[in-house]
Amino acid sequence: MGAQSPSTNNVHPPELSPLFPQQHAQRERRLNALTTSITMLESQIAEAEAEIAEIKSSLKGDPATTVQRHIRLLHEYNEIKDIGQGLMGLIAEARGVRQIDVQREYGVGDRD
Repeated sequence: MGAQSPSTNNVHPPELSPLFPQQHAQRERRLNALTTSITMLESQIAEAEAEIAEIKSSLKGDPATTVQRHIRLLHEYNEIKDIGQGLMGLIAEARGVRQIDVQREYGVGDRD
């Protein structure tokens, strides 16, 4: 029960020694596969970034400016729509008919 001799301390069990070259080769294959995968992914990232840059360059102006323009146009549309509905209401009242009948006469749909 004393200390083991130095010659038996550093010896691998016999069943592990023949596997070491195979393990090393397997590790190298995995490392090569991962390196290849990383290279492919980096290439895909570069392609995606180039596509994003191309799409951004084709956009018209600043997004905030575009949003503000759309909001302004919606306000104008709603004002014009309100005026149109008011006029059709006056026409309907003058004729003594329903407003929906006047809208249909002028080709304005129920959802317009």
